[in-house]
Amino acid sequence: METIANLGGGFASALSLANMGWALLGCFLGTAIGVLPGLGPALTIALLLPITFKVSATGAFILFCGVFYGAMYGGSTTSILLNTPGESGSIITSLEGNRMARSGRAGAALATSAIGSFVAGQIGTFGLAFLGPVVVEYALVLGPAEYFALMVLCFITVSAVLGSSPLRGLTSLFFGIFLGLIGIDLQTGQPRFTFGLPELLDGVNVVLVAVALFAVGETLHLAFNWTRDKAEVLPLTGSLMMTGAEWRRSIGPWMRGTALGFPFGVLPAGGTEMPTMLSYFFERRLSKHKDEFGTTGAIEGVAGPEAANNAAVAGVLVPMLTLGLPTSATAAIMLSAFQSYGIQPGPLLFTQQADLVWTLIASLIIANFLLLFMNLPLIGLWVKILKIPTPQLYAGILVFATIGTYGISNSVTDLVLLYLIGLIGMFMRRFDFPTAPVVIGMILGPMCEQEFRRALTISQGDMTVFVTRPISASILAVAVLLLVLPRLAAAWSARRTA
Repeated sequence: METIANLGGGFASALSLANMGWALLGCFLGTAIGVLPGLGPALTIALLLPITFKVSATGAFILFCGVFYGAMYGGSTTSILLNTPGESGSIITSLEGNRMARSGRAGAALATSAIGSFVAGQIGTFGLAFLGPVVVEYALVLGPAEYFALMVLCFITVSAVLGSSPLRGLTSLFFGIFLGLIGIDLQTGQPRFTFGLPELLDGVNVVLVAVALFAVGETLHLAFNWTRDKAEVLPLTGSLMMTGAEWRRSIGPWMRGTALGFPFGVLPAGGTEMPTMLSYFFERRLSKHKDEFGTTGAIEGVAGPEAANNAAVAGVLVPMLTLGLPTSATAAIMLSAFQSYGIQPGPLLFTQQADLVWTLIASLIIANFLLLFMNLPLIGLWVKILKIPTPQLYAGILVFATIGTYGISNSVTDLVLLYLIGLIGMFMRRFDFPTAPVVIGMILGPMCEQEFRRALTISQGDMTVFVTRPISASILAVAVLLLVLPRLAAAWSARRTA
């Protein structure tokens, strides 16, 4: 009952004209960015971070979450009509969605995608509302040793387990931790890694690094790999109203996709790629129309992954808001925005910033309705966005990134760092080094160090405190298993093959 009452208060605030305006703007920008191939919510939110110096915290986070949700909707449009996923979570959608479009059923593919996204998004958001306070209750009993172990687990899953190469992922992570440790040590007062530059005594701004990696680095990478060949945009064919048979074939995948996606978003190894792949695998096995998979396109192969995609996005917000742990690049950038306002997400957020949290959750429910009504009727507009000239688009992103970064501090040093880290980000993309661990390491690295020091202070320097406390030891054991088991499995498989 308390959750329902809190949601009621959140709706009273979310339905104000200003907050509705921020939700509408976020949904529109997110959908537009999701439609454009190669661009995603992380880049968009990174570009929008400078507004945190002018806009209220509630308005800014409603905007950011609208972008986050909207990008998931928009990514499916490009996957279906262009066979080029606009966002990583929509990669699986293109397998069957584009085949449906080529066989004259683009309208049905877009309809089941939008409705499935709406259903999963709403269930996931209500899951956040009801699961969040429960997680908070358990999180309040955790001490510094447990929080240190949780952050180590987050480091391992995001960098070493999910990436294509553990070495590359850990290298990116340590680069981020290095950036986070630049500046004056809060406990000793000694400068670290400043290289004699007074401008670095206050550390490197997280906003600068996020913009450098996800705006400058991403844009430079896309520009260097741009070709003048235009992909074929399939015409919108078929009615956007699904038939009774298509509804019956979609309802089951929507529910199963939601049930798969939300837990994956909540886990430290969160993300949208894994649940969408699993959803596609299950629907292919369970479908009675197996002959349509890989040929004319099966609607189950669109409905399930799209539901899993959007449910995972809602799940990602659970550890970010309740524990302060980002499990994706977009969540890490949003966490840096919280820090810009002097707000620390975690167990106390639901009590100290209750108005912000419940207004945000209510706005997400409203945003899902806005996105449903915005996507299907305006599908013609989203297709036209694909006609924006690529060079002008990339140039505009660089201009906005430069102006926004300089406007934060009016520092030429920050501009030099922006393009230096941006160039590093470009080469990271070129050689398949993941960029998400950099931001996560930069944000969680100093926090992890502080929890490590607090645990040792409480235990009077006893290092065994991390393995003698049951919860901490269990979490660290899971982290070690996640790091070791995939390697052992690969070695065993290679040995059997030999």
